[in-house]
Amino acid sequence: MSASARPVHSWDEFSTLREVVVGSALGARLPAQTDPSAWLSCYPSTPAGELAAIPVGPYEARVVEETEEDLAVLAETLTELGVTVRRPEPIDHAAEFATPLWRAEGGFHSYCPRDLSLVVGETVIEVASPMRARYFEVFGLRPLFQEYLAGGARWLCAPRPRLADELFEYDAEGLPLLGESEPVFDAANVLRLGRDVFYQVSRSGNELGLRWLESTLGLLGDLRLHPLRGIYGYTHIDSTIALLRPGLVLLNPERISPDRVPAALRGWDVLWCPPAEVPVGPADAPVHALSESWISMNLLMVSPELAIVESGQPALVKMLEHAGITVMPHRLRHSRVLGGGFHCVTLDIRRDGGLEDYLG
Repeated sequence: MSASARPVHSWDEFSTLREVVVGSALGARLPAQTDPSAWLSCYPSTPAGELAAIPVGPYEARVVEETEEDLAVLAETLTELGVTVRRPEPIDHAAEFATPLWRAEGGFHSYCPRDLSLVVGETVIEVASPMRARYFEVFGLRPLFQEYLAGGARWLCAPRPRLADELFEYDAEGLPLLGESEPVFDAANVLRLGRDVFYQVSRSGNELGLRWLESTLGLLGDLRLHPLRGIYGYTHIDSTIALLRPGLVLLNPERISPDRVPAALRGWDVLWCPPAEVPVGPADAPVHALSESWISMNLLMVSPELAIVESGQPALVKMLEHAGITVMPHRLRHSRVLGGGFHCVTLDIRRDGGLEDYLG
């Protein structure tokens, strides 16, 4: 079957995009921070004594409505570019659920489809997230995955985690850490580069998750897994490293210094992302943000020559254009509130690139 005819085919972060899932903010809610997995996943640097001041439950209607408007514009733009756009099925994130070990008062959101699903070549992998509230979130994508399976794709699931209390540990200051009692990781801890895959060990992906992914990738082809340790210990990788095209990478200068560039990328040209330009307004600098201001570098490559970038970041836009990348500025007004930029809110299903060796 040719690459264009395969229902799932995505080996990298930058080759020409053909099909993508765009997330949804409908029903979005913030789980209670008394749950150690929610504290770990949402506010791992916030002391326990400050958690009670964070509003939990459904996000205000304005945040959801404006985000849905922005996502609709993104979907329309991608469609106009010839990309097939899919959306998740609605999920009742307010529904309570439980296992024999714990109870959740509800879910989270379907805003970031990349967080829980990893596409490697012709295979969709449902990961084992350490966040209890996200246990059933991927069900909104199951109809699509079943369709891809019927068309010839592979569909795998990581071992369903227990998420028992012993998985959640604490540092000397009482802040939450991710333990090693079972393999867990978010898909957003991973970046793909042809036959090379990067995995960030952090509070959203442990060493056992790395080991499970390595064993699974060995079934999918001649792939090399590169662990990234000591770079950013909190959550996902895509506000620290953005692969723009072969030989060119965007790095976060607050988290990576020139002498700490990952070994596999040391022969590449580096763009050092400028600090986020934060306009005046509560939506742009929320008091209790899920994402740091570096969500500004969370961009979507539509092709090696075209990027979708937050419109409020002119310095980043100028830098990318100087590197020969055409930029389509778009707004995502509540990216910090909901915890995701353009890379997070999309899950690429088909790209043109193959199992290339970009690192030689």
